[in-house]
Amino acid sequence: MFRDMRRFKQALSKEECEKILSESSSGILAVSGDDGYPYTVPMSYFYKDGKIYFHSAKSGHKIDAIRSDPKVSFCVVTVDEPQPEKFSGDFRSVVAFGKARIIEDDKEKWHIMDIITKKYAPLASQTDVDAKIDVRFKAVSIIVMDIEHLSGKESMDLVKMR
Repeated sequence: MFRDMRRFKQALSKEECEKILSESSSGILAVSGDDGYPYTVPMSYFYKDGKIYFHSAKSGHKIDAIRSDPKVSFCVVTVDEPQPEKFSGDFRSVVAFGKARIIEDDKEKWHIMDIITKKYAPLASQTDVDAKIDVRFKAVSIIVMDIEHLSGKESMDLVKMR
């Protein structure tokens, strides 16, 4: 179903991919958009246990696309350094494929909003976190992506530096 990486010597292990997803804070979500056009959008997220969580407005192109076709892809780039003298560049990235769904359960939605808020505001008190969630709760959707395939790749120069 998912292709093997052609340049397998540059492949990152599953553990390395998960570390990148755990430590990064943003990436690009790709969905099947209107009229068969792909639609990509930068997203903040958090990763845990084979799932990627996003927050979103309750309506819009992305939400409509997910409801129409839950198959999505998400890409995170952690290294992007041109090497002009080599006519090349160093890179490290991860791509996840899976299915996305909108969390409907209010208890689960609150829990995920709590985790996301703490990730991006780690010094905030629980009282402040709860107040922020309370204000935004009704206007926010939480999307969860269940990862079905995960791959990562880095430039050959980075492979050689290991």
